[in-house]
Amino acid sequence: MASCFTNVYILNCNVIDSALTPPPGFSFLSVAWLCTGCSSLKTAVKEVTPLSHDLILNLTQDGIKLLFDATNQRLKVIEVYDLSKVKLKYCGVHFNSQAIAPTIEQIDQSFGATHPGVYNPAEQLFHLNFRGLSFSFQLESWNEAPKYEPGLTFPASMQIPHGAMVKRMHIYTGNNLQETRAPPMPLACFLGNIYAECVDVLRDGAGPLGLKLRLLAAGSGVGVMADAKVRSMDRSIFFGDSCQDVLGALGSPHKVFYKSEDKMKIHSPSPHKQVPSKCNDYFFNFFTLGVDILFDSTTHLVKKFVLHTNYPGHYNFNIYHRCDFRIPLIIKKEGADSQAEDCILTTYSKWDQIQELLGHPMEKPVVLHRSSSANNTNPFGSTFCFGLQRMIFEVMQNNHIASVTLYGAPRTGSQARAESSGSSH
Repeated sequence: MASCFTNVYILNCNVIDSALTPPPGFSFLSVAWLCTGCSSLKTAVKEVTPLSHDLILNLTQDGIKLLFDATNQRLKVIEVYDLSKVKLKYCGVHFNSQAIAPTIEQIDQSFGATHPGVYNPAEQLFHLNFRGLSFSFQLESWNEAPKYEPGLTFPASMQIPHGAMVKRMHIYTGNNLQETRAPPMPLACFLGNIYAECVDVLRDGAGPLGLKLRLLAAGSGVGVMADAKVRSMDRSIFFGDSCQDVLGALGSPHKVFYKSEDKMKIHSPSPHKQVPSKCNDYFFNFFTLGVDILFDSTTHLVKKFVLHTNYPGHYNFNIYHRCDFRIPLIIKKEGADSQAEDCILTTYSKWDQIQELLGHPMEKPVVLHRSSSANNTNPFGSTFCFGLQRMIFEVMQNNHIASVTLYGAPRTGSQARAESSGSSH
């Protein structure tokens, strides 16, 4: 009978994937692509408060949970909660399989000495901790509960009884599971792609001018990855830039999407006066940057930027990497002696906070309902689009921002760059 086990290898307390499980630091999108063929994939997120809890991918048939940091959306913890469904190796030697039970003696033999186990009475579990690796042993299978001396505080350090079996295992970065943070994205994630560490919106007093992107890239190719290092670079793109300007700054897009129609045309002041175009405007989609760039079909110059926040509960969730943007604002206070106040909008600003800074829109929002076809339903519901200061904020029902669209009158790249260099914002 063929075995249905998933092999997970642990080298230096990092998971090296044999078929499924990635190392810490992988992005949520990268792991989702990796798990595309998994029929038993379940996602656990808090749609109302998406930043309060980790994102969890539960591989139910493999007994593995992947926990992602809610903010940077990189893999933080790998939890193996059903050891009967996996084979586990360390340095090429099994310590859990059909023939080898994961007892405390087996863990000691495979991993060597460490600090005494820590008992948590609320969970009835002993935790044995190594650097970047933690084993939990269950108490309920033992005949006699451990004895405690008066005044002993919890969690208590004790000797784990002989024969104790591992109930679950955690893999992470650092010395403490409770204090672990998602590590930087590993080189294995890049594969010739570029990622945006941050995106600053360049603007003047009238509105946005363009974007300044801090890009991350790594070397690729045969024999390069071992010595490659992540390098950063700054690139700027503006309204009125040509396709060649954008390609030179950011490289080739992941996809080019041609608009079949302008569904927002009806909301323009005089839609009947607009001359129909013989060609369609088109987007450059940069999925790893979380940015779309719209080009005019006639002039082939940039006319819009779309920044995606990649929040769970949105129709486009997990298509784009999160764009960590910053939009500077100058808020003028009332009064003769008042001074302007600088404020920054970010990916994590909520709509009510934005309205306090920019004021309430004069017009009612445009309701946006996405679906893959006319007969399909969108389980995430509609979003609402508000326009303020040459920016369109797409707001989710939980008050978070799904995307920000920046637009402005097309201008030549040299004009935009001159205005940007002369502006302190």
